Amino acid sequence: MSTVEEKKDCTQARAALEEYLHRELCAEDAADVRAHLDSCPECSAEHHVGETLTSALQGACKDRAPEELRERLLASLRAAKAQHG
Repeated sequence: MSTVEEKKDCTQARAALEEYLHRELCAEDAADVRAHLDSCPECSAEHHVGETLTSALQGACKDRAPEELRERLLASLRAAKAQHG
């Protein structure tokens, strides 16, 4: 494969990487991206970074604020609404 073709493949794979990470690609497109990742260390490394970030963000979204903080915020919002509302 020529360098130009490799760059084209990398560009296409990287453009589809976010959708690939979120399993939003059709089976054929996902297979194409997976095949490219298997043969390209640079894109595979970028995919690993994307997986790590996606996992970290999903974990962070599962955390809840402490109940005391939640109650204080709600009380503050209610007071602001009553004052302006």
